[in-house]
Amino acid sequence: MSRRLASVEQLLLTTCRDVSDPRFADLTGHLAANGGKRLRPLLVLLGAEFADCERAGVERAAVAAELVHLASLYHDDVVDEAATRHGAATANRRWGNRMAVLGGTWLLARTAGLAAGLVPGALALNADTADRLVAGQLRELVGPLPGEPPVEYYFQVTAGKTAALLSMSLRMGALQAGAQPEAIAALVEYGEQIGIAFQIADDILDLAPSEAGTGKERGKDLLAGVHSLPVLLAREDSDPRGARLRALLEDGPAAHGVEWHGRVLDLFARSRAVERAVALMHERLERARKALAPLPPLPARGALDALCDFVAARAG
Repeated sequence: MSRRLASVEQLLLTTCRDVSDPRFADLTGHLAANGGKRLRPLLVLLGAEFADCERAGVERAAVAAELVHLASLYHDDVVDEAATRHGAATANRRWGNRMAVLGGTWLLARTAGLAAGLVPGALALNADTADRLVAGQLRELVGPLPGEPPVEYYFQVTAGKTAALLSMSLRMGALQAGAQPEAIAALVEYGEQIGIAFQIADDILDLAPSEAGTGKERGKDLLAGVHSLPVLLAREDSDPRGARLRALLEDGPAAHGVEWHGRVLDLFARSRAVERAVALMHERLERARKALAPLPPLPARGALDALCDFVAARAG
């Protein structure tokens, strides 16, 4: 597996810089060159293990999945006005918003080109995933309608922004390798559930002490006004012990100045909202594990099960 991942990495870096005008290679290859977890290519390769994993095109499918992810990051960083990612300047910080948007759009076009050369259904899957990603981003931007349950809305957003791409990666690998429909269905369900669990874990980590974190600034999403799951759960909690936290969240940082951030983080450390978020994360992980049941007991299945353990450990 490590050999194949290395091969995918080389193909990814080459593909990202393969532009008709070499002046733009640094732009389109920027995020790929800065590294990352490469979870999506790994999931493509693991999905392929349930059929003919040596079939032509599997590594290109892995690159296609990562390109969709990278393209979404270019666009997300513009929307969020982000300055850094993985410790390096974002494309929008280095080249401006217009160039960053075009760089991300080029990566999406490159993805479609790769998918068109894969098995039937790969191009449609690529388009459907891009649709879900954009819909998830739009829903997050506009927020729920009046009367729409915020927590349910959160899961709809997360299904589009995070779970869609993990599910797509597993399905893409299985499709390209010629897996049976039953195996593909199991992998898709696993991807949907662990994708939501991943996002919940990230939400929890944003509120955790820095030494338990991921390199992200503690409370960064909180300061940005992101409606993470713990924040939503804290807002809807009727326990009198959470009244102070609810009041601070309602007021926002503008009403309390620089002290707001530290106060809210301290209160979250003692809040039931984080405990409830952890419980919901484990519920999703259990669903992911159950989804693996129809799959044969291959090492790839063990790796997917171990990924559930990894997500649980990240959130403590």
